[in-house]
Amino acid sequence: MRGAIVVNGGLGGVMAATAAGVKAAGGTCVALLPGNDPDEANPDASIVLASGLGEMRNALIARCCAAMIAIGGGWGTLSEIAFARRLGRPVALLHSWDMTAPAGIERNASLHRAASVSDAVEWVFAQLTAG
Repeated sequence: MRGAIVVNGGLGGVMAATAAGVKAAGGTCVALLPGNDPDEANPDASIVLASGLGEMRNALIARCCAAMIAIGGGWGTLSEIAFARRLGRPVALLHSWDMTAPAGIERNASLHRAASVSDAVEWVFAQLTAG
């Protein structure tokens, strides 16, 4: 895990799979839940924070990260990508949104369409060590 702490939304699907992978690698996964009940967290989360913020926690997830790997294409994922980029965080996109800048706006080099989890992780760490 290279010492990284993973922060995610703490529920099922990709979030649960991420927490399981982090746990298997001996890392730490912080689950930032939308609701008030810590028992809603997936069982592999290392640290559970019941925020009570609903989808507004997406901004907090982006604020907490130094870089982001966005997986999938839900609306919550899109909002996290937008918050992360607004904050200047690099974002690797894995099976996620196609981020094309409107005409007249320079394409952002801090977005990377990753081909695999390994590619996303390597790119994120390269961004963090280059800065």
